[in-house]
Amino acid sequence: MKQLLYVFAALLLASQVAHAEKPLTLLANTAPPYADRALPEQGLALELVRHIYSRTEYAPEVTIESWSRAMEGVRLGVYDALATAWRTPEREADFLFSEPYLGADLVLLKKRGDAMPYRQLEDLAGKRLGVQVDYGYGIDFSAIDNLELVAENHMIQNLLNLLNGRVDLVIGDLRTTNYHLHQYLADQVGQFQVVPIKLPGRARHIAASRAVDGHEAMVAAFNKALAEAKKDGSYQAILDKWDARYKSLK
Repeated sequence: MKQLLYVFAALLLASQVAHAEKPLTLLANTAPPYADRALPEQGLALELVRHIYSRTEYAPEVTIESWSRAMEGVRLGVYDALATAWRTPEREADFLFSEPYLGADLVLLKKRGDAMPYRQLEDLAGKRLGVQVDYGYGIDFSAIDNLELVAENHMIQNLLNLLNGRVDLVIGDLRTTNYHLHQYLADQVGQFQVVPIKLPGRARHIAASRAVDGHEAMVAAFNKALAEAKKDGSYQAILDKWDARYKSLK
């Protein structure tokens, strides 16, 4: 009888180890504070993704690459999923998206002292707007008369352009903006002002490659674990920790 118990315990342990070690390869692009090798837990989004998947049979391994390499690697099925993807109709053919796990508020900034009363996007007509290269804002800028888009690779470049008068406004993710102000322009935060125009929100998803066997299961497991993490408060605790760390603007 004792021998049978040992065998049962060994089988149970082996089952638990297998359950916890199903590999999952994820790609993300550098986008602090969401994903960055230099940040604790590699950033807010990646800490959330790991926390959520820790409740499942999957063991995620995250690699941070350029956005173009990440997209192509996952699209071809070389990697299993993107860890921090926007959802767009164009991407649906190649990727199966999870439920949104992290929302993002977009804001417009102007330099304090600019007396222009911006109330709607049409008020940006004839202005120079700082944007980031390849960033999906979900806004049809072409519908705004004579709006000039000044594209930079990084948010900090846009903020410096606004300070130096090279652009009239900057658009960006609120957490990203707060991060860069906190890191590089902490003594000049007062020179920036949020424009009171409501912009569409964005959300990050896991985006699994449809070329990978089992992509439906990996997304379903994530969705289930996400709901559990929100219910028990562990999701919100991670979010609150990061939002308290970088809070230069409101």
